[in-house]
Amino acid sequence: MSEYYWDNKIEYLRNTRGLYYNDDYLEFLVKSVWKIVKPVNIIDYGCGFGYLGLKLLPLLPEGSTYTGIDKGNELINTAREVFQNQPYPSEFFISDIEEVTIDRKYDIAICHAFLLHMTDSKKILQKMIDCVLDDGMVICFEPHWIANMSNYGFDELEQSQVIKLGILQKLYEGDFNRKGKDGNIGIKLPIYLSQLGLKNVECRVSDKVNFLDQNMNLLSKQSLFNSLREEGLGELPGEIEEFIHNLVNRGLMLNEAMEQYEAELLFSKEFADHSYLTYAPNMKITFGNVKR
Repeated sequence: MSEYYWDNKIEYLRNTRGLYYNDDYLEFLVKSVWKIVKPVNIIDYGCGFGYLGLKLLPLLPEGSTYTGIDKGNELINTAREVFQNQPYPSEFFISDIEEVTIDRKYDIAICHAFLLHMTDSKKILQKMIDCVLDDGMVICFEPHWIANMSNYGFDELEQSQVIKLGILQKLYEGDFNRKGKDGNIGIKLPIYLSQLGLKNVECRVSDKVNFLDQNMNLLSKQSLFNSLREEGLGELPGEIEEFIHNLVNRGLMLNEAMEQYEAELLFSKEFADHSYLTYAPNMKITFGNVKR
């Protein structure tokens, strides 16, 4: 088993990416927002198994290419296998993105749910900018966790019983201040890109609202439920003493940690395949043009 965490999470990545965007929305971005009408060479930072390439290449003009870079050996090997049977020019590299230097030869640099794991996201953004040709683009699909957590809808269950927004906000902000990794980075990226010199900076939000409907097709319902569970919805909080200890170490008061434990425990008990639930991940999609 690989020592790199994400090398062991390939099935999780496969099973949860479909929760974020409808295909017609991605087509709208490519054709109506970004207005990509000529072939482009794309590099994907933290590409994983090539998810963004699989989604975007069929929408891009013929002749477009895709380059993926990631630290994970298993991720890159999986990406190579996946793209071996695809009709699109592609190549993949195993490298530590925090250390590598990329030649300036790409039209677009992209990333998906990657910057939140970086302790110095501005450094990575600068690397993305530096590898893009003049008049090219940087496009970042990144989470805004506190908005994500506010986008649940339950049947016969008050959201405030299971989603403690104030406590979660305190946790996320505390983690960022201690570690530099920011689960709310999606909402900050327009500021960062503008500060780094990009022009025409805009931000969109992911469109998909997942609806676990008890009247939907049985196979579709089970598939969606499994994806939601894999995403972490209704996950058991685990052993209480360890859970409380970890949250207190992350900056919560004892009563706040207990309140969060009880909320997660209730969610785990109430959420099942017979539940009605709506869930919108609320990913932020930020982009701008490189003008030197």
